Amino acid sequence: MYKIGYRTAKTAIGTAAAIAIAQFLQFDNFASAGILTLLCVQVTKKKSLRSSWDRFLACIIGIAFSFVIFESIGYNPLAIGILLLFFIPTLVMVKAKDGIATSTVIILHIFTSQQITAGLLLNEIGIISIGIGVALLVNLYMPSVESELKRYQEKIEVKFGVIFKEMVKYLRLHDYSWDGKEITETEELLSKASTLAFRDVENHFLRNENIYYHYFKMREKQFENIERMLPIITSITHSVEQGEMIAAFLEEISEAIHPGNTAIKFLNKMEDMKKQFKEMDLPDTREEFEARAALLLFLKEMEQYLQIKRSFRDKSS
Repeated sequence: MYKIGYRTAKTAIGTAAAIAIAQFLQFDNFASAGILTLLCVQVTKKKSLRSSWDRFLACIIGIAFSFVIFESIGYNPLAIGILLLFFIPTLVMVKAKDGIATSTVIILHIFTSQQITAGLLLNEIGIISIGIGVALLVNLYMPSVESELKRYQEKIEVKFGVIFKEMVKYLRLHDYSWDGKEITETEELLSKASTLAFRDVENHFLRNENIYYHYFKMREKQFENIERMLPIITSITHSVEQGEMIAAFLEEISEAIHPGNTAIKFLNKMEDMKKQFKEMDLPDTREEFEARAALLLFLKEMEQYLQIKRSFRDKSS
């Protein structure tokens, strides 16, 4: 289905408005204002501001280079070549390389005029100001992504729950039927969610982070723990009493995956479970010893998983 995105709409409206304003004010080369607007409308407010500053700085430097080179060497193709030879590295050095194309347009305007006058400089600065100013104005509107971030949060929590339930099933039944698709799906969801959360951060000038950004970073770290837990679980081929206890523990966790502060409760339960393990009889066979050793290694990863959640809740509080 054909769809026009909000950024496309803003770019079209902004470009047309910049050209109309520049034309109304009777600037020469007024269409260049539209080019500047088109290039300065970015995905986020901060990116738009950085892009606008880079292009403004590049244009001012371009005007200065034009005055020095053209007035020294003359208005000829050789002068343009020499100008660009020094101009482009200068923009790279001042970290304004995104403005190379737009500033070159301004340079060519000056070259075409064959002279630098106060009127020409005011004309070019006016075009630059209109193009960049309109871009910044249209980019003030950014639709809220909170509902989308919330959906990602809910989907990721569901996936985590499914993965833990599959661990429970394996510990109880040694069932190998799970295809593991939730692992790939969770990884994709986390990547998309983190990107969107960072974009939301970039759309706010007065803050450098938000709760969703921290939340998805927390889940990414927990997911790394889960990926380490799975081979530990599947290495257990012998049923032991401790395995059933951990399965019940995991089942309870799978039903309590949400942004709330549940980590402390489960960390306390884990400590109680470890104490019970110490009071149990020592393993009688090699298979039982290996199974219990793997379960203890699993608990270390699970403890780290819960500590990550605890740190997140402390930070968000």
